[in-house]
Amino acid sequence: MMKLGLVSAILPGFTFEELMDYAAETGFGCVEICCWPVGKAVRRYAGVTHIDINNMDEDRMEYYNNYAKSCGVEISSLGYYPNPMDPDPETAKAAQDHIIKLIDASAKMGIHMVTTFLGKDKNKTVEENLDLFRKIWTPIMKVAEDKGVKVAIENCPMLYTKDEWPGGNNLASTPYVWRQMFELSPNLGLNYDPSHPYLLGMNITKPLYEFSDRIFHVHFKDIKINQDKLDEYGLFSYPSLWHSPKLPGLGGVDFAGFVSALNDIRYQGCACIEVEDKAFEGSIEDVKYGIEQSCRYMSQFLGK
Repeated sequence: MMKLGLVSAILPGFTFEELMDYAAETGFGCVEICCWPVGKAVRRYAGVTHIDINNMDEDRMEYYNNYAKSCGVEISSLGYYPNPMDPDPETAKAAQDHIIKLIDASAKMGIHMVTTFLGKDKNKTVEENLDLFRKIWTPIMKVAEDKGVKVAIENCPMLYTKDEWPGGNNLASTPYVWRQMFELSPNLGLNYDPSHPYLLGMNITKPLYEFSDRIFHVHFKDIKINQDKLDEYGLFSYPSLWHSPKLPGLGGVDFAGFVSALNDIRYQGCACIEVEDKAFEGSIEDVKYGIEQSCRYMSQFLGK
């Protein structure tokens, strides 16, 4: 059976202990732990650090594992979503180095999963980016293979606003790219979020069947498309003008069909709710209400 979980980014003010206690109380079986380097967030829902791997020894790793076990909540993955293919070499190198640190920490903690972005140079073509991907990710995936860690790439295009124009900041948003991406390493797969193909006008379940052996991790997030604004600005405008992320069940994603397809392919990994709904961010009480509503909604499909 799938294990229902939560992406920790929505609770940036919580300590690790508060996060795991709350996850257990709410009924989650796992949590994707955000592990950004400590510092200023580069965008909304980024820069969250519930485990600081830059200041963690083996005793601390054991503590985190033991605390999670005491709560009955699994750490599904160590998560970090930068742009390791950024056109700025220093930015790209910093992201690459931190991903490698996460791979090492994930192996030592016995998690064996890292969730992240592939990255992209938004000013290059897809084909140029594929060449860049092979150059940058070959040594990263060699480390992952050596340590027995799976790297699950979220399929988000990261193309929503003016600063992400023209090509977006994550190459891995389409099956065309995935087929070539997977040739690099058997340890490279997807952290599959159905809201992203829905935004792109794609079939959200078809890829599950084709790439069933590369679905390493799952996100549950919804999206609402405002047709009036889409009529006004057009499909080739910034998507932030005509869509908004929503709690599962409050947008257009068919979660019954999506979970049914996950069951069809016998997916038994972690599926974490990603809360990014501004309507539920007025206070910490609002945030918790949104999380708990999402947990109840998704539980009906997972038989919890």
